[in-house]
Amino acid sequence: MPGRLRDRVALVTGADSGIGEATAIRFAEEGADVAITYHTDEEGAHESREAVVKHGQRALVASLDQRNPEEVREVFRHVQDELGVPTILVNNAGIDLSGVPVKDMEDDTWDNAIRTNLYGPFYCCREFLRTLDGVDARGDIINITSIHDEVPLAGAAAYGASKGGLRNLTRTLALEVAEENIHANNIAPGMVLTPFNKEAKEDPEVREEKEANIPVKRAAQPHEIASAAVFLASSDADYVHGETLTVDGALRHYQAQGA
Repeated sequence: MPGRLRDRVALVTGADSGIGEATAIRFAEEGADVAITYHTDEEGAHESREAVVKHGQRALVASLDQRNPEEVREVFRHVQDELGVPTILVNNAGIDLSGVPVKDMEDDTWDNAIRTNLYGPFYCCREFLRTLDGVDARGDIINITSIHDEVPLAGAAAYGASKGGLRNLTRTLALEVAEENIHANNIAPGMVLTPFNKEAKEDPEVREEKEANIPVKRAAQPHEIASAAVFLASSDADYVHGETLTVDGALRHYQAQGA
């Protein structure tokens, strides 16, 4: 039912494309105002903003390097000044796996993955909770991880470590803030047709080969992950705390068979 997020303010990181863009739009469809952050794609961020505004909601765009805690603090101040206190945080921004084996991995490759995919969401969660302190309102933290927060993949040590760490950060947060009417959950997508999967989006043969390993025989569209985020941020998920919502077409179970 439209309006499940009416009168709420959401901050969605990395909302310039893919899952983040789709989430910003779905939140607007459900009545939320949306703050859109981006790291490099300013044009994409403004396109997301236009889509939110078309749904009758307020929106702002902010540049953010989430590895920098001072930038995180400044963005939260800006959102509060322009839209009001954010009561939904979606930590979507991140970098993909490197494909580099551990023995060949340089320090900066490891550091960049951990700082972007784990430190960044930590900084955002911390500032979100500090901003909400003393505010009588429901709060929702939704961290976007991956099925690789649990399923290992060769060449993805830094990525898997960062996403597994984010999953367990989410669970710890749930223990700490549940009594304050703040929910902390994470979504673990499988293959999604986003810029991270550019080759599969553009080459039908590559896409067919990858989708063959998914039991439902297709990749997810970004809006399907966004719909899961709407559910977690709504009253439909009032009793959901510290959970991982896996949205992968059963890919995780297929991989677990060792096939």
